[in-house]
Amino acid sequence: MEQTPDKKNDNFQKDGKEQFNRSIGLISNFALGFTYLSPLTAVYSLFALAVTLAGPPAVWWILIVACGQLLVALVFGEVASQYPITGGLYPWARRLWGKKYAWIAAWIYLWALVVTITSIAEYTSTFVESLFHYGQTPATMLATSVLLLLLMMAVNMSGTKNLARVAKIGFWCEIVSVIALGIYLLIFHRSQPFSVIFDSMGVLAHDGSYSTAFMSAALMGLFMFFGFEACGNVAEEVQNPSKKIPVAMILSIVFGAISAIISVLGYLLASPNLVSIVNGKTSDPIPAILNEALGETGATIFIIVAIVAMLSCILSLQAALSRLIFSFSRDRMLPGSEWMSKISKNGVPDNAMVVSCLLPVIICVWVYFQPDNLSRITAFAVIGIYISFQMVVLAALRQRLKGWKPAGEWTIGGWGVIVNVLALAYGLCGIWLLAQPADSSNFIDRWTVLFGLAIVVGSGLIYMFLTRPFGRSAAPENDAIAYANKLNMGQDN
Repeated sequence: MEQTPDKKNDNFQKDGKEQFNRSIGLISNFALGFTYLSPLTAVYSLFALAVTLAGPPAVWWILIVACGQLLVALVFGEVASQYPITGGLYPWARRLWGKKYAWIAAWIYLWALVVTITSIAEYTSTFVESLFHYGQTPATMLATSVLLLLLMMAVNMSGTKNLARVAKIGFWCEIVSVIALGIYLLIFHRSQPFSVIFDSMGVLAHDGSYSTAFMSAALMGLFMFFGFEACGNVAEEVQNPSKKIPVAMILSIVFGAISAIISVLGYLLASPNLVSIVNGKTSDPIPAILNEALGETGATIFIIVAIVAMLSCILSLQAALSRLIFSFSRDRMLPGSEWMSKISKNGVPDNAMVVSCLLPVIICVWVYFQPDNLSRITAFAVIGIYISFQMVVLAALRQRLKGWKPAGEWTIGGWGVIVNVLALAYGLCGIWLLAQPADSSNFIDRWTVLFGLAIVVGSGLIYMFLTRPFGRSAAPENDAIAYANKLNMGQDN
């Protein structure tokens, strides 16, 4: 049965024997969310694409999405504070709505995380190749990606304390390679005026509209600002989670936005030939800018730092996915649930971790045969994340309209309904942007994101109705109001 928090002793009541150790503090929890969010990964992976699509004003997507996701984080914070339970979105959706709703939300989120891990492993492989110069081919990309995934799985399985340590290392690598480098470029190598962020440099969409071109560049921001929910995925391993998890989520977004804006501005304004990047003539602009500003040795050092930060992101993603699978399996929702709901002597769900590694490996094999589809599967990952996010936001709004007043130790009080409505509106806009067809004459390629989503949702619904996994657990559901009242009575006593 799903564990529920005991506010007096900050431990978890349980029917079985499996229980996590609380070894993660606020800083480590924030570092985990920040490295999962990883502004460096989004900037290094999608900077060239965004600037080519919309010119320098693409930087504004960072601020737009950060504000929207901050609204979502406020909603999540109140939910996580009342329900600091491992698995994040799945138990939240179950307690806010019901077992069927939670099952499909978690199913979408699970596969979105799998594809996200795949995408970041593939993007990291390009940096590893640029460091060792062994030639970038589909075969070497596959081999490198698989090796990185296995390496991060080994670190994850060594224990939560090592996960926290590596998350902190990744955090500082992000700070150095994003904020410090961005400030250095702005101060010592600025070649463009700040006004360039308002200059589209003649970029237009195929319909002749700049607004369409600007909208098409949204992926950089949308890809950047998820991951903060990882702070709640490991809730049963966090000290005083009801207070610390919401704060860690908010800090992840705020610091992520600041660092990403500084980084993108640094690259934009330090580029001596920005028009070449906008026109797509410089296909890999960041290494070129670094070589120009830092020299070959300096650029190599920052590539190493970037690789460490991206590996930390993979590590955090694997940890989040494994906890989701564990939480799903603890409620007997998946085939092999008994096997995947075991916790090792290191306090890690090892079997769920193995699955969290093997599923992205399978997608990496698919990318080997379809290497041109990497950007499209990235968009699929993001839309899956956004849909599962908004299912929680919608469920929270439903409970609020029924009279729910969050009873965790962290709350935004009377602003809850307004923030919830705005968060839902923002999320729906993000989903609409991600669902737009790709620029391709091939029908399948144009609609890859929606085809992938249809396959995931369709297979999930078929499995759900044929096997009825949601009926295998007696874990609480749809109890937000009743549980809040129970917590308030405990506080009164």
